[in-house]
Amino acid sequence: MDKGTLFVVPTPIGNLEDITLRAVRILQESDVIVCEDTRQTLKLLSHLKISKQLISFYTQNQLKRIPQVISLLETGKNVSLVSDCGTPAISDPGYYLVKEALNCGINVIPLPGSCALITGLVGSGLPTDSFIFLGFLRKKTGKMKKELLSAAGTGKTIVFYESPHRVVKTVEVCKEVFGAGTNIVLARELTKKFEEFIRGSIENVLSGLKIREIKGEFVIIISPVNKESDGFSGTYDENELQ
Repeated sequence: MDKGTLFVVPTPIGNLEDITLRAVRILQESDVIVCEDTRQTLKLLSHLKISKQLISFYTQNQLKRIPQVISLLETGKNVSLVSDCGTPAISDPGYYLVKEALNCGINVIPLPGSCALITGLVGSGLPTDSFIFLGFLRKKTGKMKKELLSAAGTGKTIVFYESPHRVVKTVEVCKEVFGAGTNIVLARELTKKFEEFIRGSIENVLSGLKIREIKGEFVIIISPVNKESDGFSGTYDENELQ
């Protein structure tokens, strides 16, 4: 019996019109759809008038789900992997399923499509020829600083995700690490009705954040930093970075 195929299918990050014709066809033809949140995916499938078996797959249940999904693929079922929004395996556990499928000799076909980090980056106005993506930063301040310092050392544009309730603290840390005058862009509610790009120096952007209500997930983009530039601090006390 031939093995099935694992399709990695991007879904809209906000605007439902952003799903591709190919993605719709693959979802229609798949035997099973593996998704982050069945309720979220069901909304999209209802909009597309698609009815399929759904299997939840997220960080807390991935160890149990991976053998189950691999078994389906081994028996010839075609499976689509989706996340709540955007491209699966980018800052979500889909990576582990893709890796295991490849280890088992299963064909993996990734589809191009929506991705918040690329959408935010190309709309930022900051250099796009070379960048480093950090996903979600570590929560502890010292570890966050360590990540940012390491990224700054590459001399590339820095891109990462942040939640609305942590964004002020994170931008404050960016000010400490990169200096108040470094250019930063905060992209929020991408492709949605209230899409917004907040551009300027870290100091000015931070001042604006502190006097407004903050909603929506953020893509944060920081201009490449020259280590010799004013305001950049390349060292920290080791105890602070623990």
